[in-house]
Amino acid sequence: MGKFGVKERNLEGQMVVDFAKRMDMAVVNTYFQKREEHRVTYKSGGRRTQVDYILCRRGNLKEISDCKVVVGESAARQHRMVVCRMTLMVCKKKRSEIEKKTKCWKLKKEECCEEFRQKLRQALGGQVVLPDDWETTAEVIRETGRKVLGVSSGRRKEDMETWWWNEEIQDSIQRKRLAKKKWDMDRTEKNRQEHKESQCGVKREVSKAKQKAYDELYTRLDTRDGQKDLYWLARKS
Repeated sequence: MGKFGVKERNLEGQMVVDFAKRMDMAVVNTYFQKREEHRVTYKSGGRRTQVDYILCRRGNLKEISDCKVVVGESAARQHRMVVCRMTLMVCKKKRSEIEKKTKCWKLKKEECCEEFRQKLRQALGGQVVLPDDWETTAEVIRETGRKVLGVSSGRRKEDMETWWWNEEIQDSIQRKRLAKKKWDMDRTEKNRQEHKESQCGVKREVSKAKQKAYDELYTRLDTRDGQKDLYWLARKS
């Protein structure tokens, strides 16, 4: 509770203060020195009092630069609008880097498995039985796996909604953006028509690309090698 309230505190006002203290909040109206006209929130006949409040967390009080009653604006009959000016700092989330993983699935191939086995024996000094120091052995196994099998690129996975995009769609979108920019700068009938045609062109290209991609996918699903595509499609959906 600040020191710039209006008149004496009654039972209802004390309830507001008790609630603010219990929730570690601040009654913002009472923290700014204003003329009484800009503090009174209820005015009827000869009665002038403060019954409407803005509360915030105490930790956010430093972000508030002003709070007052707007004279002449009525939010409801006899009540007057209370406004608050505050600055919110929006923190951008850092994009986490995707860990590069060893391509262990290559061990399903016999030649890769044999090469990995030989390289691992060489790294362990020709020993058939693994050493007792497991941490050192595990690091040797991981390092050998990275060298023999390779690692993933670390790039983000393809968006499930745009896996069927192609160069024609990209070109159409670029033309639409240029047409939109041209229409925003000069709103002539010719530019409007070009922008409208470019929008229709993008829709046509998207429809054609999706239909072609799904037709090819369904054709592959009928083959023996289409089992992997089926699992891939299930993960995308």
